[in-house]
Amino acid sequence: MEVHEPALAYGKQKVSIEEYLEMENAADEKHEYYKGEIFAMSRAKVPHNTITTNILISVGQKLKGKSCKPFNRDQRVHIPSNTLFTYPDTSIICGEIITLNDDDYNVLNPTVIIEVLSKSTRNYDRGEKFKLYRDIKTLKEYILVDSASIHVEVFRLNESDHWELEEYNASADTLLIKAINESILLSDIYDGVKIED
Repeated sequence: MEVHEPALAYGKQKVSIEEYLEMENAADEKHEYYKGEIFAMSRAKVPHNTITTNILISVGQKLKGKSCKPFNRDQRVHIPSNTLFTYPDTSIICGEIITLNDDDYNVLNPTVIIEVLSKSTRNYDRGEKFKLYRDIKTLKEYILVDSASIHVEVFRLNESDHWELEEYNASADTLLIKAINESILLSDIYDGVKIED
């Protein structure tokens, strides 16, 4: 998703979480929420959507019948400690799904979050958004997939509770998602995507 400047809701500079949820549940388009501000999210381009779909299909097949489940970008994630409500491209939840006030909308406990990078979001996804995601106590891996080149960055929480980076740069590489003990070929992730040299 591409995030733009904060979109004012009903002419108010700041809105409460309750107001945001009421507006979002009635809205046709998705919006992020952070500290009282609402951010409009535009539709993604074909390469972005292709990669997201490829990941969801690959992960979904591998996790069939297991306790971890993948979710697409319609699944909203909430981080109570910093107020963020957002829609990751793919999230994986292991074990019981915990939602805000048992509302079945706002997931609190993703194990893995995967974002597909576009030109307008790459800096946000690598920087501020990752900082906010690190407040999720259950998060073990944060994966960034470039949509313009074959490049995947995996940030993993190690045994010392420090985030380590592993990178993949070739279509023959195999991406390890350690938190779910599964692997995906980069050639499968980028299947059908035209990458400019």
